[in-house]
Amino acid sequence: MRPQPDFIHEFVPGKSERTLLLLHGTGGNERDLIPLGHELDPNAALLSPRGKVLENRMPRFFRRLAEGVFDLEDLKNRTHELADFVAAAAKHYKIDIKHIIAVGYSNGANIAASLLLLRPEILSAAILFRAMVPLIPETEPDLDSVRVWIGAGSNDPIVPASETKELAELLRGAGANVTIRFFQAGHDLTQQDVEAARKWLKG
Repeated sequence: MRPQPDFIHEFVPGKSERTLLLLHGTGGNERDLIPLGHELDPNAALLSPRGKVLENRMPRFFRRLAEGVFDLEDLKNRTHELADFVAAAAKHYKIDIKHIIAVGYSNGANIAASLLLLRPEILSAAILFRAMVPLIPETEPDLDSVRVWIGAGSNDPIVPASETKELAELLRGAGANVTIRFFQAGHDLTQQDVEAARKWLKG
């Protein structure tokens, strides 16, 4: 039986209590970030859903109206749908809901940030590669015990540094312990990102 609501997904059992929720970027799928998950923590279980929204036949986690302009209604609905899936998957695969860490890249990082803001009970921590501010929540979440690592590219043509800093301030304002790292990079993920995130995750 598949967890409901249903997402096409991959699940890789782990050897520790930790589960990495892998959230791909636009055009990715449920297999894209599995190698990254193993690299970040070889002992963690991996839960990797495929985004349900298609943009020019490329999977995403929510609709956008233009580059950097999100369909906020769709984003809210998709965030709750994803949170419900994670809760159902936790029961189905018998994984500890208290030790789920989101690892998101680009569009996946944006919905991970939205999960922190709208459904904070789902995640204990998050690694956000090339994330933007997804939305401003109506009620401030309680992120007191949540750790967040943000990896940004100093030459990113899609996510300006000001946007990264605004996201960090939003999460810090809700109580999260936020670490930001800027790399000499664009929007693509680099080995430096991965190494820095892996060290942070161990800490």
